[in-house]
Amino acid sequence: MSVQERKARERTVRERLIVATARELAEQQGWDAVTTRRLAERIEYSQPVLYSHFRGKREIIGAVALEGAAEMAVAVRAATAAANSPRERVAALARAYLDFAERNPAVYDALFRLDGGLAYAQEDTPVPLKDAFAALMESLGEVAGDGVHPGLFTEVFWASLHGLATLTRAGRLLPEDAAQRVELLVDRLAVV
Repeated sequence: MSVQERKARERTVRERLIVATARELAEQQGWDAVTTRRLAERIEYSQPVLYSHFRGKREIIGAVALEGAAEMAVAVRAATAAANSPRERVAALARAYLDFAERNPAVYDALFRLDGGLAYAQEDTPVPLKDAFAALMESLGEVAGDGVHPGLFTEVFWASLHGLATLTRAGRLLPEDAAQRVELLVDRLAVV
């Protein structure tokens, strides 16, 4: 292995460590606790080393969001793959999405609440974000209904899921009604 290859590999390892540490700290204490100083202390590198990978917290949030988008796409596809009908796929998608949001609140915030400097719904949208949306549309497109653009339907369904995830996390919705909400959403929005 050449010196250049070794340095590139070490750089990738450091970047992964920074992102994993930021994510862990955010999940434990919230995003306000994630500072470059704390990250540098936790990973035992100087702040200049950290800044050689990311210009600041915003880019770190973006890196966590991209990682989370990839994980969400995998979770949604795994959940929908086992379903036998369009309705089951949509219900499985909804449960997987809401479960992901509940289990990964800091990642969910990085994806949808915080500014990570990422472009959404544009030409230059990063591939992991496009793929997460595609994972939703794979199941939702087939239940959009006649004359309804699958992408538009996916946006509306996704917005509904996001609202449920956000309101549930904020304690604004009764947790015992979660399953009924999913059923209502699937029954009323999806044409199956």
